[in-house]
Amino acid sequence: MAEKTVRESHEVAAVESPTSSTEKTGVYHAESVGRVERNVGLRIDGDDLDHEHEPKMTLKRIMSLVAMALLWTGSQIPVYLYGSIPPYIYQDIGGVDRWIWFVLGNLLALAGVCPFVGSLSDLLGRRYVALLGAALLVLGSLIATCATSMNMFIAGTTIAGAAAGISELTALAVTSELAPTRKRGAYVAVLIFTIVPFVPSGFYAQMIAAHSNWRYCGIIICVWNGLALIITGVFYFPPPRPNSKGKTKKEVLREIDYVGGFLSIVGMVLFMAGMQWGGYQYPWHSAHVIAPLVLGALLIIAFLFWEAYGAKYPMFPKRLRQDPRILGLTLLITFISGANFFGYLMFWPTQAFNVYGHDPAQVGLRVFPGGMAIMTGACVVLWLLSVFRGRNKELMIVSCCLMTAGTGALACATPHNMDKLWGILILGGLGIGGIVVPASIITTIICPDDLIATVSALTLAIRVIGGSIGYCAYYNVFLSKFVPNATKYIGGTMVGLGITNVTYITEAITLTGASLLEPLREIPGLQNETAYQMVVAAGQLAYAESYKYVYLASIAAGGVSIIAACFLGDINKYMDEHVAVVIE
Repeated sequence: MAEKTVRESHEVAAVESPTSSTEKTGVYHAESVGRVERNVGLRIDGDDLDHEHEPKMTLKRIMSLVAMALLWTGSQIPVYLYGSIPPYIYQDIGGVDRWIWFVLGNLLALAGVCPFVGSLSDLLGRRYVALLGAALLVLGSLIATCATSMNMFIAGTTIAGAAAGISELTALAVTSELAPTRKRGAYVAVLIFTIVPFVPSGFYAQMIAAHSNWRYCGIIICVWNGLALIITGVFYFPPPRPNSKGKTKKEVLREIDYVGGFLSIVGMVLFMAGMQWGGYQYPWHSAHVIAPLVLGALLIIAFLFWEAYGAKYPMFPKRLRQDPRILGLTLLITFISGANFFGYLMFWPTQAFNVYGHDPAQVGLRVFPGGMAIMTGACVVLWLLSVFRGRNKELMIVSCCLMTAGTGALACATPHNMDKLWGILILGGLGIGGIVVPASIITTIICPDDLIATVSALTLAIRVIGGSIGYCAYYNVFLSKFVPNATKYIGGTMVGLGITNVTYITEAITLTGASLLEPLREIPGLQNETAYQMVVAAGQLAYAESYKYVYLASIAAGGVSIIAACFLGDINKYMDEHVAVVIE
């Protein structure tokens, strides 16, 4: 018998006849099916599914993809909606001194659970993990929507953050799994595109909170994720996981890395909590910061040693490192893009109203170009990954350059040049979008198909950790500049108006820092409209002079990502379709 391998490019190469029904030669994994032998990819081991050919688009398959689109979108909108209206929230329920923790708690929970949940998803199956994520999103959003205090609101958004991590990684993993390898980019591009209705989230949230009540934003989140929960439960029934096939429940549970899960979750949460406390609520040298930082770092180190030498069934198997250079550099780029992504996501919306005015419609319009550009960049780069069958190196270089140039150029913003920033916002958004999701899909293409959720969770966790650390660094840069700038501009203006009482000046700076402008009118000497407007303008200038250093700091991180992208290998070899036909 002679065997000929027919590639999509119509190249024919003769190889020796296999000696068994299933063999692994180098990085090729081939299966014999009757008289036809099928190559299931260039990854060592897999999930025994055909990832080379596109199956028929049945109703069940369509609705499964719809369910994943709802899960993906539902995981994103809590931060987009709530993150656009903090002043409205803490004016209602208090907590002006700690509101930032509703965002940071969300990110901490997301990063903490992702690695462990990704491993569980690959081991136990996607269906129940997806249902868990959607259910927790509904629960967390209900708690936040009904909150009567900031602590309760933070608790709700933290639960929603853990659920968002579960839902996002599951949606990405399932969509990648349902797509042929060479079309994963295109499939995930369509998945990302489904967030279009929520691209103007800043506009929606501002208008709802200004003209009605911010809690209606929570109702939107609950309804959307409730729909995701129902459709997932009715239509999504994936085949049994190969990792658990033929095993009893007891055997499957024995393979869960409980120790690794504990070390990773507790270690990352403690470390990032210390990072966020430092310089914000407590001095860097205080025990409140040093204790969690040191304990978290030790637990993370212990986790790395446990995974390398102690775990019988590690959360991140060695099979993930089949192309270590591409994987390592992609994770580095993901880390840096996460820092710039969260800097862009957290700082520009606040700058949009702190520097340019609090009119809700105008604030919504100012944050719209960035959101649309991020989504467009993600979809375009994902689609091009499929069109070019790779070319990830060139795509990542272009995206990193756009991200670095766009975010860095925002340093030129002043209270009087908003008309010159639209193009810069789009430029930076395209670059960030071209990295944050495409990088995750690149890792799923180069890694074993049975570990898609594990590697998706790894990239998501790396992105959020990078975002948390980056936000912490950028916030400390901002704070170190805002305090002296506010003293200089706001204090100087008030002294010029004849207001020399230190208590009044301090109160004005504090209210401006909390974005609460109306209470400024109650300060003696500012009841006059002209005086009030002069102090508001001074605060806008203080903000503008402080924000620019955040964007300047982002250039250094972006430069590292460009260098890393230049050394990426190409993934084209993983995206070819291989069909082996046995001919007598």
